Amino acid sequence: MVEEPPPLGPLRAATTGEQVAHRLSTAIALGEFSLGDRLPSERELAALLEVSRESVRAALRRLAEAGLIEVRRGRGGGAFVRAEWAEISENSVREALLAQWEDFEALFDYRRLIESLIARTAAQRADDADRTAIRAALTAFEASANPAEARRHDTELHLVIARATHNARLVRLHQLLLSEVSLGVSEEPYTWEIYEEARPHHRDLGEAVLAGDAERAAEIAGEHFAITENALRRLVARVGRDRS
Repeated sequence: MVEEPPPLGPLRAATTGEQVAHRLSTAIALGEFSLGDRLPSERELAALLEVSRESVRAALRRLAEAGLIEVRRGRGGGAFVRAEWAEISENSVREALLAQWEDFEALFDYRRLIESLIARTAAQRADDADRTAIRAALTAFEASANPAEARRHDTELHLVIARATHNARLVRLHQLLLSEVSLGVSEEPYTWEIYEEARPHHRDLGEAVLAGDAERAAEIAGEHFAITENALRRLVARVGRDRS
């Protein structure tokens, strides 16, 4: 009997502020948050990572001291990204990724399999309302003006495709896998390079689902969801080069 691995998203209740800091600094290095982006609030991070707000505050102080974020007070305040890489980043990648890399490899495989199933099922079951939503989401993605917009429209496109399965469990599984691969902070890594790589995939995937071509949709989805996987691999490779 194969033992089911625990989710990669939420952190254990006993997690310290240092471990939360490793997650967040790795997410920043991945491009889940770009320069100038505002991180989720303390309350949101505590809920996403299933830790106390005290642990989140300790993590934010650590990242601020490292120069990765700037904490602004008052109206419109919050924690904003000011650097993508700092002295803390290499150790964070080791703690957040390398320490459980075997689990990530299983997650990558699982996600490709499930997203292929979702795309195939969406192509088989999409109705007129689903097709309208998919066309709108694809148009919005292709008109994105910056990585933050592209990330938001990317997430929406995949969500409307998942909803086209007309199976709420598959929708929830899609969202869970997104959370796990994004280290529990629910933001897919995104840069202009990733956007340009994703554009033809999205166009082809959308067209396959709209045309009801189930096998083609499944094939494209399996290829497309390797983009985030490859971003994680590149980050791990960077740490290996930095150490050499």
